Amino acid sequence: MPTIPIINIDALRDGEPDAVSKIAQQMLAAAEDLGFFYIAGHGVSQEILDRAEVEARGFFGQAVEDKMSVEINHRHRGFLRIGEATMQGASLPDLKESFVWGLEIDPNDPGIASDNPFLGENNWPALRPNMRKALTSYFSAVSDVGEDLLRAFAVSMNLPPDAFVRGFTRPISRGSAIFYPPHSSAQDEQYGVSPHTDFGCITLLYQDPIGGLEVRSRDGQWLVAEPVAGTFVVNIGDLMARWTNNRFTSTPHRVRNRSSRERLSMAVFVDPDFETVIDAAVVCREGETPKYQPVRCGDYILGRYANSFAYRK
Repeated sequence: MPTIPIINIDALRDGEPDAVSKIAQQMLAAAEDLGFFYIAGHGVSQEILDRAEVEARGFFGQAVEDKMSVEINHRHRGFLRIGEATMQGASLPDLKESFVWGLEIDPNDPGIASDNPFLGENNWPALRPNMRKALTSYFSAVSDVGEDLLRAFAVSMNLPPDAFVRGFTRPISRGSAIFYPPHSSAQDEQYGVSPHTDFGCITLLYQDPIGGLEVRSRDGQWLVAEPVAGTFVVNIGDLMARWTNNRFTSTPHRVRNRSSRERLSMAVFVDPDFETVIDAAVVCREGETPKYQPVRCGDYILGRYANSFAYRK
């Protein structure tokens, strides 16, 4: 069985020049193969992780009517109850609840484009006054790690270090705390998240010790992505595969919580500004033809949302 590599990035995050290239090459190999790897030495403090997890668990433990007071809005911020997310091609909705947030900007800011529905105020619950600070700190810290990974990917491909991060002025990156109730192994067609590929560039995922994440290998086997203390799981999304002209692999994955216990994960989906043009010509080597037409990041993500989330319909 293939394994999911663990890559220590502490030297990369510390900015050690001699180490960046070596770590970047390990990341490149993982991105071109399975499209999944763990990162250790990421620098996100345990205090930030613990506070975010406490607030997320507290939120999901509330009554449904309290959670619905911050129901998902047109900016894709807030609470999605069970049944609101169905991955494309799935026979059943995902068995999960989510709370989504992102970069917080005043909705009256004149710099926000009229066709950009992602930026603005988050949808914080009044009943949990500490949730905003905890999740904002988590989102900021993990987003910084994600942008460092994108710089390393550029270095690994002999591109300018800022090739993938030039458009990160007001990124449409999203955070998502995800709660999975247990379900019976007899429910063969029911998933916490049905097999899917992520929509955007890269995803950084914290998962609690319960586990349940599975990754499909190139030969069709489902690999268990066991929780590894002190790490994030990183995976390539469809937009990054597109941006690298399919050099990177966006791999199907799923969640099955067969533990008989509740499971929590917290993801940050790292994507540039809405208007950033994703153009494979950036990475094409001599004689290579782009496989995709250029597309704006926000337009692509919105198109994928339309096929996955009930509230968008």
